[in-house]
Amino acid sequence: MTKKILILIFSFAMGTSWFYAQGPARERIKTLKVAFITERLSLTSQEAQSFWPIYNEHEETLERIRRTERLELRSQISFIQDLSNAESATLLSKFLDVQKEKHDAQLEFISKIKNVISPKKTLLLLKAEEDFKKRLLQQMRKRRGGG
Repeated sequence: MTKKILILIFSFAMGTSWFYAQGPARERIKTLKVAFITERLSLTSQEAQSFWPIYNEHEETLERIRRTERLELRSQISFIQDLSNAESATLLSKFLDVQKEKHDAQLEFISKIKNVISPKKTLLLLKAEEDFKKRLLQQMRKRRGGG
């Protein structure tokens, strides 16, 4: 079982490294996330074969949305005091559009993934993603001496 997990992790890492060529730390986090999710879901090899392409596509979509959010929204929010009401309304509209896009992406992902893994594993996936984020934040705080 451990050998299968390592093969899956290696395959995932090699398959996505061209897309996420943004540094070794980011790549390491992605590899750890794959291992964490794989362990939590106990995916069969057949499930994994169908699961990871859908999951990777979803992650790419979310990354694109986050990039848009950073470039179009967060950069302008620092100047919020200087924005006119019309500019603020435009920025707020963009914010709502991004939130809707995130929501729609999540709905589409769940509708695809629930055909590949059981509803229970789908819920376990959502929990595993949250748990991974919490652990990652805890580790970051520890390294910065904040906890």
